[in-house]
Amino acid sequence: MKKSTFRDKLQQGIYVVINPVVKGLIKIGLTPNAVTTIGLILNIGVAIIFIVGAEKSNRGDLSYVGWAGALILFAGLFDMLDGQVARLGKMSSKFGALYDSVLDRYSELVLFLGICYYLVAHHYFLSSLFAFIALIGSMMVSYTRARAEGLGIECKGGLMQRPERVVLIALSALGCGIASHYIGGGYKLFIPGIPFHVFETMSIFTVPITVLAIMSNITAINRLREAKRSLEKEQIMEEHKSKTPGKQLIAVIGIFIILLTGIGAHAGGPERPKFPVPTGIPHMLYYLQRTPNSNTVVYDLNLKSDGTLDEDDPVNVYWLRYTEGGTKKGLNFIQRKFAYGIKVKRLSAEKYEIKSVAYDGRPMYLMKSDKGQYQMYMKISNTMALLNNIWIQIEGGTFWVPNVVYVELNGTDPATGAVKTERFKP
Repeated sequence: MKKSTFRDKLQQGIYVVINPVVKGLIKIGLTPNAVTTIGLILNIGVAIIFIVGAEKSNRGDLSYVGWAGALILFAGLFDMLDGQVARLGKMSSKFGALYDSVLDRYSELVLFLGICYYLVAHHYFLSSLFAFIALIGSMMVSYTRARAEGLGIECKGGLMQRPERVVLIALSALGCGIASHYIGGGYKLFIPGIPFHVFETMSIFTVPITVLAIMSNITAINRLREAKRSLEKEQIMEEHKSKTPGKQLIAVIGIFIILLTGIGAHAGGPERPKFPVPTGIPHMLYYLQRTPNSNTVVYDLNLKSDGTLDEDDPVNVYWLRYTEGGTKKGLNFIQRKFAYGIKVKRLSAEKYEIKSVAYDGRPMYLMKSDKGQYQMYMKISNTMALLNNIWIQIEGGTFWVPNVVYVELNGTDPATGAVKTERFKP
């Protein structure tokens, strides 16, 4: 099971609070992309406040910093709302995820533009340099994750992810503005023997910016190291698999067990017979049938009680035994380990590589479609198609080594809706 962190628990607690707001936004017809756009507009407003403060206020007037901090917090709320609107409103899409990521980057760039402008205008040159370094770190934290996930490596974690960055900047700016109201924006603390002040009111904002500059870049570097370890491990595993003897023997044993589980019925001709098609299964991904009889192996989503995908065991595999009246029955140990079972590898947050234990030469991919629903994808006739079913044609052979004439893959092109079929001999 995936270990729940304090951050995860805090996030779930926040969701409980904001979900009524989310439902209200859905009710009035706001889409996730609209919520994301509002967040960007608010961050542009933050930058404007900093720029106006730089032009209109003096060095000791930190009220603009405080108001900017308050607006950053409000804008950050929309950064959480868009995802929840997508989930609760069942409006998730690949473009929505891309749109959210792109506008998040724009929001951070615009935010730091305003901060740097303000700091330079009021002659906080060293702090403006750290603000720029913080901007670099923030971009690299996000880029490292995106690039790693593009290579099929999950790359999360670190102390300075986007929510932490937003909260740190917002609270420090807000705290700076509030403190200036009580102790004055020009307050400075001197220690005897030290020729310069060790603290001033503006430090409430600039010190956290400095911390952010350091920690965000450390987070990016740690993510890079984590991705490197994962890629090296993956490479070693691939090399080991290519050198492992008996791989073909395992495939033969798997096909043999597939034959055994249906033995007692005569193999048909070279063409696929008309067997019953599984229906009424809400979350079925695909099904598998083979020559001996109509008993069918079904692969469907394994959902938890709250309706979310079980990340540790995302696919449920079982029989529909049509020769026994269509009863549902689980796989036995041998069937699960050598014939109809699957091997699952998580590639990213919402993408899994699925391979058959009997033959792993044709990987499948469990991931979300444009409609936000998990579906099984597989390359069929050089097209990444939605997999509908697999047929195994067996004719003769020996008891131990059945003659697999072909394996037929049937699917649908998600872009055109065209039927895709491919036959191959494993």
